[in-house]
Formats: sequence, structure tokens, C-alpha cells
Amino acid sequence: MPIPKIILYYAFAPVADPGAVVLWQRTLCESLGLTGRIIVSPHGINGTLGGAMSDLKKYARQTKEYPGFGKMDVKWSMGSGNDFPRLSVKARDELVAFASPDEITVDAGGVTNGGVHLSPSAVNELVAERGDDVVFFDGRNSFEARIGRFTGAVVPDVTTTHDFIGEIESGKYDHLKNKAVVTYCTGGVRCEILSAAMLSRGFGEVYQIEGGIVRYGETFRDKGLWEGALYVFDNRQITRFSPNAEDIGECDRCGGRTSQVLNCNNLDCRHRAVLCESCSADPHNLDCSGTHPSVIDADGVG
Repeated sequence: MPIPKIILYYAFAPVADPGAVVLWQRTLCESLGLTGRIIVSPHGINGTLGGAMSDLKKYARQTKEYPGFGKMDVKWSMGSGNDFPRLSVKARDELVAFASPDEITVDAGGVTNGGVHLSPSAVNELVAERGDDVVFFDGRNSFEARIGRFTGAVVPDVTTTHDFIGEIESGKYDHLKNKAVVTYCTGGVRCEILSAAMLSRGFGEVYQIEGGIVRYGETFRDKGLWEGALYVFDNRQITRFSPNAEDIGECDRCGGRTSQVLNCNNLDCRHRAVLCESCSADPHNLDCSGTHPSVIDADGVG
């Protein structure tokens, strides 16, 4: 029986004709029976796909043949075989919807004006050496941080990535401009852009975790600086790096500890509720009231 897997990946490289790449990617995925989401922009490719491991390997091998995509870092996790409802392949102005396409410059080697990449081990070494001079800065929607985050992290008050530019220009974080700021996100792609935006706005020392939370969690499981569960953009909703992962989320209704994230019952609503098993048993707790603070990005991949 085929082994179901999920891959998360991105590559920054100039793409002269995103529309043509979309057609190629859609045809390739359909031929392999893969589902998931892929975004192609003039800056590169960003995607997450599910399917049989053998088919995903074929996909990755063929995609890496495109100029500039050979450096694509593919992160693997166990799937169920039914992790995405369909295949979506789209061309967009940005790989991640920051509403600021000109934040980054890209060449065949990737983003040229972003933060310094640190391996998971190098992140721990930086914290060990410099202590409180290092600040973790969450590059995700704020609701994602409710169930998992780096110890002591700054969590910006954003509901979509569209909000990040205004948030870092607000002055709220100017006191961090002389700190060593380590940005992080699920797979690394959001921080490529966020770190560049922060550097161009006067943050002096900005890093990003190579491979994002996923690579850090694979390296240290729950014995590093990460705590809790990780929200993911597929039918799993969350994943853990070990059976010992702590529940740090607070139930929206009773305040109890949980890592469970559920969709609003209103199919037109993108709210994700954090509810314990007991409270989620009452369907009224998943009815949209129109006052939900959390909205997921339509383009959310990693």
C-alpha cells in the first residue's frame, strides 16, 4: 500500500512566465494524483502537497529541474492520504500575501536582501551566547501562536500577513531594533519576506530559521526552545514533534489547556477556534458570532 506523505517547500528564483509554470505544475500534479496548494509568482514557487511518497518524490525531482528551483528545501511529514480536498495551482504577485511585492529582491540564489539564515543548532547557540539580547519574532498569524511558539517570543497582533507591514511600521517594536531578532514561521517562506521588510525599516540584526519551525522541530523535537503544537494548513490542523508536546493553548470557552484548532461552522468564515474536546462537543461553540478575532490567510502555505 502506498505510503501517504505531505511535503512543504518553497524556492525563491526569478520566474519570467508564472502562468506557464502554473500550467506545467498543474499538469505534473494531476499526472501524479497529488492534491494541495501551489502558488507561483515572479519571485518563485511555494507549495504544500499530499500524496503517495513515491509520487511526491517524482514531483520534487521534476520540479527541481526548473532553473533556480534546484535548491528547493522539501520538508516531509506523515500524511493520511486525504489531507487536502483538491489541487489548487495559482499565479500571484507574491508567494505570500504581504501586499508588498517589492519588499524582496531575488536572483538565482534566492532572496538577496533578507535576514541571515540560521540552522536550528545555530539558533540555540546564538541564544546560549547572547541570552536576553536575542528575541524570537513570530512571522505567522497571531492565532497560530496560541497553540505553539518559541519561548518568550514576540507575537505581533496580526490576523493576516497583509497586516505585517503596518504592524512593524507602527513603532511597537522599535525597541527591538538593536536586538538580535530571530524571525520564524512554519516552513520558512514567510520569514524570507518579513526579515527583508524588517531590515529595510531599521532593524539592525535580523535572522531567520532555516527550514522554519518544521526543521527546528525535526531537529530538537520538544527538547529545544519550541513549546506546544504546530498549526498546519491541511486537514490535520495541527502536528506535534513528539508525544510529549505540551498543550499551551487556552480554550476559547472554558480556558482549559488544549491544542485543538477547529473550523468555524460557517463555511464562509475563515476563523479557527481553539477549543478543548469538551467544549467542542457543543456545536454552538463553533457558530460564527461575527466577533472572531482570528482570520487565516487565503494563501497560507508556510
